[in-house]
Amino acid sequence: MTENSFYTQSTLLQALNGWGLLPRTTEHEAVFRVGEGEGIKDSLPGAHTKNLFLKDDKGQLWLISAEQQTQINLKALPKVIGSGRLSFGSEERLYQALGVRPGSVTALALINDPEHNVKFILDQRLYEAEIVNFHPLINTATTALDQGDFRLFLDKLRRDYRVIDFSDV
Repeated sequence: MTENSFYTQSTLLQALNGWGLLPRTTEHEAVFRVGEGEGIKDSLPGAHTKNLFLKDDKGQLWLISAEQQTQINLKALPKVIGSGRLSFGSEERLYQALGVRPGSVTALALINDPEHNVKFILDQRLYEAEIVNFHPLINTATTALDQGDFRLFLDKLRRDYRVIDFSDV
């Protein structure tokens, strides 16, 4: 896949609108990690997310999208999801797999993985949230989607995913 074939914020939002979804995007200062941008998040209703790009020792890539307050036990996770030992994926591997850079990891980047090389895990709390907020492939904006629209997004991509209650892990 060449760099030019990745979706950008603009082409992602065009695709979402073209599918009849109603994304609401707010531009803001760059936010690189959970805990930053609290003032921005205060004005945006819905669940805010943290997204982990991981690789297991078998070479399988994983994307975990969770509500920002969810605690994720990376040592216990392999047994739950059926992976090998997990570590964070490199910046290069992240870009090759999902077309985003660190700080911009998002479930919306699954649009850049048409071959479904990255397995997707969704936090139960996020799955149940009425509104979900993700970076639209760049960390200088946040896009809100109603839960129905987010699930339709995953359906449009024909994505399989697992919902996990991390409070049990």
